[in-house]
Amino acid sequence: MAITLPITWRGRCEGVIGKNCCHNVAIYNGPLLMALAAVVNNLEDAHEQIDTAISTALKESKPVYISISCNLPGIPHPTFGREPVPFFLPPITSNPLGLEAAVEETARLLNKSVKPVIVAGCKLRVAKAQKAFMEFANASGYPIAIMPSAKGLVPECHENFIGTYWGAVSTNFVGEIVESADAYIFVGPIFNDYSSVGYSLLVKKEKLITVQPNRVTVGHGPSFGWVFMAEFLSALAKKLKKNSTALENYHRIFVPSGMPLKCEKDEPLRVNILFKHIQEMLSGDNAVIAETGDSWFNCQKLRLPENCGYEFQMQYGSIGWSVGATLGYAQAAKDKRVIACIGDGSFQVTAQDISTMIRCGQNTIVFLINNGGYTIEVEIHDGPYNVIKNWNYTGLVNAMHNGEGKCWTCKVRTEEALVEAIETATGAQKDSLCFIEVIVHKDDTSKELLEWGSRVSAANSRPPNPQ
Repeated sequence: MAITLPITWRGRCEGVIGKNCCHNVAIYNGPLLMALAAVVNNLEDAHEQIDTAISTALKESKPVYISISCNLPGIPHPTFGREPVPFFLPPITSNPLGLEAAVEETARLLNKSVKPVIVAGCKLRVAKAQKAFMEFANASGYPIAIMPSAKGLVPECHENFIGTYWGAVSTNFVGEIVESADAYIFVGPIFNDYSSVGYSLLVKKEKLITVQPNRVTVGHGPSFGWVFMAEFLSALAKKLKKNSTALENYHRIFVPSGMPLKCEKDEPLRVNILFKHIQEMLSGDNAVIAETGDSWFNCQKLRLPENCGYEFQMQYGSIGWSVGATLGYAQAAKDKRVIACIGDGSFQVTAQDISTMIRCGQNTIVFLINNGGYTIEVEIHDGPYNVIKNWNYTGLVNAMHNGEGKCWTCKVRTEEALVEAIETATGAQKDSLCFIEVIVHKDDTSKELLEWGSRVSAANSRPPNPQ
């Protein structure tokens, strides 16, 4: 099994002879949800610390941090003097009685419900429960919605898939179906101010079943610990009566979304036209990376073909995350051509990663959406700090390219120019890194961002609770 871990070398302090330095701060710009930090200062316990870190990463499906003093690797030590023992992790299974009780209680509530629904959350991936989730979904017949951060974890070509549940900015008709249900089972959710649209979800706890990677909670009633998601969903699938009432209601009220108005010749490009063309580009050979900002909402509306990858990061709303994520995804998934949608403000935070993409020979297509500022921040809390210095973005990437490697750039302002750029990126330049700067109006945003921003702003500006 190949394991990739963030490792940081820590320097030796000048003048401290024969001691391993602990004074230099190790720099790692990684996820804050770290499962374990191992600081190796002595060879005597290095093996134990490294093995513990790797075991923890594999068991918890979370990143770990290993920091090694830079003067240690060249020192021989008996602990590392022979071939390593093959690594083994014992299987972890649920408490049988807890699993049985959780399944019985959940099946009782769902089987007596008239119009239950399923909502998938991002912890499906951590729990390695995607296959079990689909087994449960197929057995139930319920409509399947996803929380925004779970996009890409559930096949959107499934006949029961209805879209994204995101409160007031849900896919059309999905919010109504979920919030009118008499029972909803949320599988692996994270409820924070962003995913709950400023804590405005109309979800009632007495109708809520929450399935976390190692715990099941049923309404106001019991909570069952040491019950693992995949085992629970597989067992629950065998106990359910098929019920398609909510799905039939969805099809009864559903009206397809309208198409964006056609651009006039030489009319300035609109964002909804851009994403109409991105939708047409997608296939199972692609993966979409969505940057924090309006791309959250526009990419969320893309209908992913079967096997099309998708990544975005909602837990921290880290502006600039997507440039490094695009680099990492393209390096790991050689069979997919990544399409990244990145705002100009976000790009300025981590632009230098484009240089590494070129050096690694990646053929990603980057749509740099230039609207002159931090649009998502304008909708949450406006101020002069949301206006940024405009760059010559294509000129910057050309400077990074510097004639070495394969890279193609262009700047588009109209639909005609966009169509031509996409044809070039997917044709003559299909083996190159393609950087397409899209110039749009600063106030051209999705309606979902306007709604979401005002609600999150209201939640974030509320006065503190009295002590």
